[in-house]
This record gives sequence, structure tokens and C-alpha cells, in this order.
Amino acid sequence: MIKIGLIGAGKMGLSHLAILGSHPQVNVVGVADTSDIINDVLEKYTSFKTYKNYITMIENEKPEGVIVSVPTKFHAPIVTELLKRKIHVFVEKPFCLNTKEGQEILALANKMKTINQVGYHNHFVGTFREVKDLIKKGYLGKITHFSGEAYGPVVIKNQKNNWRSDPNEGGGCLMDYASHVIDLINNIIDPIEVIHGSILKKIHSIKVDDAVYALIETKNKISGVLSVNWSDETFRKMYTSITIIGTNGKIIADATEIKVYFKTNNYPPNYTKGWNIKNITTLTENSNFYLRGEEYSNQIDHFINTIIGTTKNDINTFETAYFTDQVIDKIKNKHYEKINIRG
Repeated sequence: MIKIGLIGAGKMGLSHLAILGSHPQVNVVGVADTSDIINDVLEKYTSFKTYKNYITMIENEKPEGVIVSVPTKFHAPIVTELLKRKIHVFVEKPFCLNTKEGQEILALANKMKTINQVGYHNHFVGTFREVKDLIKKGYLGKITHFSGEAYGPVVIKNQKNNWRSDPNEGGGCLMDYASHVIDLINNIIDPIEVIHGSILKKIHSIKVDDAVYALIETKNKISGVLSVNWSDETFRKMYTSITIIGTNGKIIADATEIKVYFKTNNYPPNYTKGWNIKNITTLTENSNFYLRGEEYSNQIDHFINTIIGTTKNDINTFETAYFTDQVIDKIKNKHYEKINIRG
């Protein structure tokens, strides 16, 4: 059994805790949260041992790995402390508030040779994994253009005093929503290298962006468009999609289905020339515990398996998440560069 601790028992933290608690190879040795209410409830209704101070938790329980699910501004100090103690770390996205923090943490993780992972769960969604496989095997031919989109009803009225309205807390559509899409593009298509133009638009918020639009280009000169808006009430929850156009076909995919068009007779087994539609149910990998989607369980499974040593630490690492943070910085810089030119 792997001894695992949890720091931060908010919305995502509790989801992770439910998955960890049912995992056949995990012993949850402690939960740390600053909220007395959360700790009282966990102590009353569960068997999890709670702590208000995470340092006390890790010193008393000596976990082999820790899930960090706290606001982004706390990622750097907490993760740094864990790495210094050679504890394996899974931290929620985005990786850090700025690339300086990310660079320092990445260097420390490499020095300590610890397992590290960041919670970009789309990498474990069956449809997006299928897209990556089709692209990698060259079935679309040369990729000429793509678009990455995400929409949802996160901020649908004027925001004043919460973490989403404070850029220093990790709020903002670019950091919270668009980071998922950026990371997905980097993983499936090609690393984003150049931002030709970007707009960070305020709709309801005062200090942070509610929508992000950018014209981007990858390392291999593939053009693309990023369109993300977390103030879109036409969606019940977050909707993420990616469209990829190639010389031999086209792919349109979201978390529920993938539509693929093949122009030629070069197509994989179980596909045909022309349009194909596959549902997530035919592409879903098994998981130990289903909660909110198999991707949430499977990312935790991957973290545990890397600690055990049955799989490689090669999905959603600190290194790939740091690169995503660099792209976020480039989008910000391009936006403010335009504003400064205008005066």
C-alpha cells in the first residue's frame, strides 16, 4: 500500500479524496485543510485523519506521495516543501502563478528525482487520447490548421470579492480555463511557440479576463486559433473541443465524441473512408472508481502507478506543465504589448 496525503479539501480535493479512499493500492494517511468546518465534517463522517497544518501532517504521517489541491498562489511554497522532503507530488493545474516559480520547482523535482504530475485531466479522456493516436500515426497527413475551444458558465455576473476575481489567487479565464486547452494542444498537436496576437477580454470581472482569443503557431509552423470564454451561459458546464485540419482529413473532438473524416483509403482499423463518429463509451479506459468521469480516476491511477514503478512518469509532468505556463505568459505579454503600443 502506498501512503498518500492530501493537502486542500475543497471541491477538487474532496473529489481526489473519494478516489484515493477507494483505491486498492492506497492508504490515505492524512488530510490537511485550514477550514475547521471541513475538518470537523471529515472527522465526524469519515475515517480520514485530519490536520489543520500540512507540515504537521507530513511530519507525523510521513506520506510517500501527496495530492496538492489548493489555490494556485500556494502551489509553489507547498510543493517546494514536499520536494525538499523527497515526497512525490501531484498538484492541481495550473502549475504555478508565474514561470519563475515553475522553473525553480521543476529544477528541484529533477534534483530530488521525485515523481511529479499536474492535474490536466483531458490527457486521460478517451476521445482526446484517440485524436493524439490518429495524429501521431499520420492518418490526417500534414496538419495545416487547428482550433482549440472551451466555454462554460463560470462567471455569469459581476464579480467583486472572490478568488476568481483576484489575479494573485490564480483567477482569470486564461489561467483557469484556457490552460486546459493550451496544454491539450501542446500534447496532441505540437508545442505552441509563437503568439501572433491575443485578446484578454473582461465581461463581468474587473481585474481578470473572462475570455481569451489568440492566433497561435506551433514549433512546426502549424497555425491555430484559441477561443475560450468562461462567461458563456449557453453551456451547462465546461465544454472543451479541438478541431484539426490535415491534407488527408479532418477531426472534430470533444470529451463525449470524436468525428473524423478521411479523404483517402489510408485509415486505421474500425474506421472507413469519409465521415466516422465514435462515442466516448467505445473509447473509455477502465478505472478503479468512477467519479465525475473516468479521467479523474485514471490520472490518480497513473500517479500511483508511477510511484509503484509499473509505468513511466511521462504524462502531465512538471516539465510539460511548465511549458504550458510559458505559453500563458506569452499570451499575456502579447496582449499587454498591444495595449502599451496603443498607449
